Amino acid sequence: MPFRPGRITLFLLMLSCHTAAFAQKESLYDSIERRGDATWQIASQIWKFAEPGYQETQSAKLLADSLEQAGFKLERGVAEIPTAFTATFGSGKPVIGIMGEYDALPGLSQQATPEQLPREGATYGHGCGHHLFGAASMSAAMAIAEQIKAGQIQGTVRFYGCPAEEGGSGKTFMVRAGLFDDCDAALHWHPSSRNSAGDGSCLARAAVKFRFRGKSAHAAGAPDQGRSALDAVELTCHAAELMREHSPDFTRIHHVITAGGGAPNVVPDFSEVFFYIRHPKAEVVKELYPRLVKCAQGAALATETRLDEVYLGGTMEILPNDALAQVALTNLRQLNDLKYSSEELQFATRLQTTLTKPQPLDSLSQVIDVSNDIGKGSTDVGDVSWVVPTAGFTTACYVPGTGAHSWQAVAAGGTSIGRKGMQLAARTMAACAWDLYQKPEILVAARAEFTRQLAGRKYDPLLLPGQKPPLDYRNSPFAP
Repeated sequence: MPFRPGRITLFLLMLSCHTAAFAQKESLYDSIERRGDATWQIASQIWKFAEPGYQETQSAKLLADSLEQAGFKLERGVAEIPTAFTATFGSGKPVIGIMGEYDALPGLSQQATPEQLPREGATYGHGCGHHLFGAASMSAAMAIAEQIKAGQIQGTVRFYGCPAEEGGSGKTFMVRAGLFDDCDAALHWHPSSRNSAGDGSCLARAAVKFRFRGKSAHAAGAPDQGRSALDAVELTCHAAELMREHSPDFTRIHHVITAGGGAPNVVPDFSEVFFYIRHPKAEVVKELYPRLVKCAQGAALATETRLDEVYLGGTMEILPNDALAQVALTNLRQLNDLKYSSEELQFATRLQTTLTKPQPLDSLSQVIDVSNDIGKGSTDVGDVSWVVPTAGFTTACYVPGTGAHSWQAVAAGGTSIGRKGMQLAARTMAACAWDLYQKPEILVAARAEFTRQLAGRKYDPLLLPGQKPPLDYRNSPFAP
């Protein structure tokens, strides 16, 4: 090949740019590593707080205060939610949003041990790893802020403190309040038992509580004088099971009875059942929901009880964005360095004896492409994806084979296994954001894909007109 000075100059320029980019990303990773102990301390504290959705007062304050001390501008109590906040650093475009969560789940109190041992004095636990979610996203946002301050990045980074993801639809109300309207892209991640990224979606979901009020009476001495609210709940559940047979494929309907009476010799005058109804498409959920309500109405009629329908709102399915998802997939593959120490290996081996379907521990080295997958769960990230291009990923914060919403997930999330997954997530999140700041063509492609995905549709959330955030949805039910 003949000597061509121009080609060599171009090669050297590209090599120089690549080297500079690598060095700048390394500074992000160094920043995240430097604050690793502080980030883990915050995550561990939130793990111990284990606060219910919309009641994450201490957890939200801890994250918000930390971001404010790092120079972020805070707006607290946004969207009429006391535990929701935004933290912004920088100015101008692009605006990259980074989401963080911190609510826990009921009935999952657990120590950081491979045996099922609830924590004394606690009933909630972080079975979905949101203590790691919030802390890692915070660390990534801080690393980006340092680059903005140093003049290496131009634009704005905004951390979204998102409460009540578990059934409370917190982000749905934040979206409705316009908090994401000026974002150019939004990033999220989630703890898991595997590392994954790609262009996937999830199930849309509606949530409702049916409360029945009847008449109490002695169940043996005067049963004819009573009208059982529990009977109404049982009829509702049976009708919902019959409805399931005649619902579209991939529909999910599940429930839990949250109040059913206090003594078998007293006809219950108050009872409550909490339902979720899900489908890959929000429009199908909207069609199915009135049918579920009819199940409760019929039960109230049959038992001569009074029905109160307490609609808690819902979440949309995620609109996938391949332009952003490929950025997440590439960075996660480049950065994944997960492996267990001998102590972690011993913990994982013991915990796997309690799992239904344990997976090989060497799967930690893998990153799975979940393009075109539809996740079996639901998330209010879906609502964000309908107003701004959005993408995310998962990292292995639990022992492979561990299911979310389990005591095993809580246990692993309180150990160094959770910390390693958290740190990998922080590095990956920061790297993805860095790419979006430095390569505007990605944001252009993401916005074009977002427009195609909408296909002329408008965002129509699964909320009632004027609906307020259900701040008490985790409170114990009672009969007024």
